[in-house]
Amino acid sequence: MRFSLFAHMERLSPDQDQRQLYNEFVELAKIADAGGMYAVWTGEHHGMDFTVAPNPFLNLVDLAHQTKNVRLGTGTIIAPFWHPIRLAGEAAMSDIITNGRLDLGIARGAYSYEYERLVPGMDAWDAGQRMRELIPAIQGLWQGDYAQKGTYHSFPTTTSSPKPMQANGPPIWVAARDPNSHEFAVSNGCNVQVTPLWQGDGEIAKLMDTFNAACAKFPNVKRPEIMLLNHTYIATDTEDAQQAAEEINGFYCNFGAWFKNERKVSQGRIDPLTPKDIAAHPFYTAEAMLRDNVIAPPEGAIKRIKAFEEMGYDEYSFWIDSGMSFERKKASLQRFINDVMPAFA
Repeated sequence: MRFSLFAHMERLSPDQDQRQLYNEFVELAKIADAGGMYAVWTGEHHGMDFTVAPNPFLNLVDLAHQTKNVRLGTGTIIAPFWHPIRLAGEAAMSDIITNGRLDLGIARGAYSYEYERLVPGMDAWDAGQRMRELIPAIQGLWQGDYAQKGTYHSFPTTTSSPKPMQANGPPIWVAARDPNSHEFAVSNGCNVQVTPLWQGDGEIAKLMDTFNAACAKFPNVKRPEIMLLNHTYIATDTEDAQQAAEEINGFYCNFGAWFKNERKVSQGRIDPLTPKDIAAHPFYTAEAMLRDNVIAPPEGAIKRIKAFEEMGYDEYSFWIDSGMSFERKKASLQRFINDVMPAFA
């Protein structure tokens, strides 16, 4: 099993300097690179200080000049916000600038807050259909002389300009959960990204079963790779783990509030959740976070991640977004590199 870092800028307060937050994001990526991680992933979001990432290609091109070895991945591009010709060209140019280090993760998106601003009237099902039309178009444009008559985009014969540096283009990863998404990814020669979110080891096993079933359905297609994205904190002791669980619980309560899209938003931030709001959540708790995420000292983390390796996951991505301070994120990442990764060498 290989390891990667998944990170965004998180701006929780108007007092936080945006440039400093970006510098901290870059420093985490440099630590991952120097520590021998395989990749750094960052996503796409709009109008949300919760995850500041309006165009991941900008971040990854910058990281290409500040790192040496890590692959640089979009985790993920939101498919319905892109025209296929534009995405094919920008990804190809990013691949050239990063010297062939780009991986292209694509998803339908998660937040109706973003949908109603960028594609008003679109729902999650429609977003998924847009993704299913987009990915074959990207692959065709990279090959060149591709025309499309689609539900969402139609265009005459066109070639991606430039062409990607990597033969056949950067690896494409599809964020998948249900069987249809897994089957779409496998049948189109794409790798798969999965996240259990807060749902724990049972969901991690279920997602692998779904992936294996999709692979079995298409035996003539080369088996793709599968990446597990999971919140992770490497603690110094049980007290430190408890603090991290409380911090990550706060992250998920805010995630859920953004997902429900019911709270007032001003200056890119929702009305703050109070400690009472967090305590009243029906299923997010610090105890559940300890149970269902990898929040543990190194020996406990190794045991948990070994089980995921045995299930067949190719890559474990350390999801560092958590609402905690940069110093705590950095220390946890360094402990992961120094005290966990060697057990998988």
